Amino acid sequence: MTTTGLEPQALADLGRTTDRIRRAMESVIEGKSEVVRTALAVLLAQGHLLVEDVPGVGKTMLAKAMARSIDCSVRRIQFTPDLLPSDITGVSIYNSTDRDFEFKPGAVFANVVVGDEINRASPKTQSALLECMEERQVTVDGVTYPLEPPFIVVATQNPIEMEGTYPLPEAQRDRFMARVSMGYPSTASELDILESHGASDPLAALEPVADAATVRSLVAAVAGVHASDPVREYLIDLVSATRSHPDLRLGASPRASLHLLRAARASAALDGRDHVLPDDLQALAEPVLAHRLLPTADAQLARRSVSDVLEDVLNRVPVPASRTRG
Repeated sequence: MTTTGLEPQALADLGRTTDRIRRAMESVIEGKSEVVRTALAVLLAQGHLLVEDVPGVGKTMLAKAMARSIDCSVRRIQFTPDLLPSDITGVSIYNSTDRDFEFKPGAVFANVVVGDEINRASPKTQSALLECMEERQVTVDGVTYPLEPPFIVVATQNPIEMEGTYPLPEAQRDRFMARVSMGYPSTASELDILESHGASDPLAALEPVADAATVRSLVAAVAGVHASDPVREYLIDLVSATRSHPDLRLGASPRASLHLLRAARASAALDGRDHVLPDDLQALAEPVLAHRLLPTADAQLARRSVSDVLEDVLNRVPVPASRTRG
């Protein structure tokens, strides 16, 4: 008996639309299909994406390609040490004509917010995004302003070892559904980049293939993807294992559990399925959980990375016996 609200026709429509968005993004981002897929899954799961890597590998290009592929409002925030919280959220300015305060919206009032080099701003400025990302609203001078859906923050950051960077607070990292790393392109991909980017900007030729209303309908469809009781229990077992692992001093939060389930639903829909498999959770464990976990001092001394710990967790936690829909 079907317990999901996702109809076959809706699933087929979702597949066609997301395939167009994916192809549009991959026309700009060469040889990074998995990164593009993760970014698309985060969009469909109503999450936010953190892109971390060294300068020059296409972090900002990924964010711009997503924004350009869907015909939505886009604002870019260049994070710098002198950026103020009010530059992000907005400010109330006194209007002498009306003799009243008038709210001037900040850069966060857009469907797609591109946060460039987010960890170059001070922690105080970074924290201006906390309410926006979690509650999709902004409160200024006691007045709350909702943010129109879809709303996604695609933030880029340089590794913490780079000069002039601040570490993201734990509360900020936890609000990002997933973190991806671009990595250097393969030789073939870099040759393609020289060919396609050398004479012109491929972003300029990228035409939107969806709009805000379409994305909202895709998000609603993804919410209907079914997750059986054994799959949800397996998810909780994975998350609980990070909280009790001897090599971790900070495990995954309940918000991480929700993000992992939502991302798994989006991933299943992208694969043309109306139900979540344990494989979806395993594939997304690294991008969804790794940036939230903090290793112990002993683990760091032993050069045990968070990825090593997650691999250990995935190997230890028993997978549900049935991999079919339940």
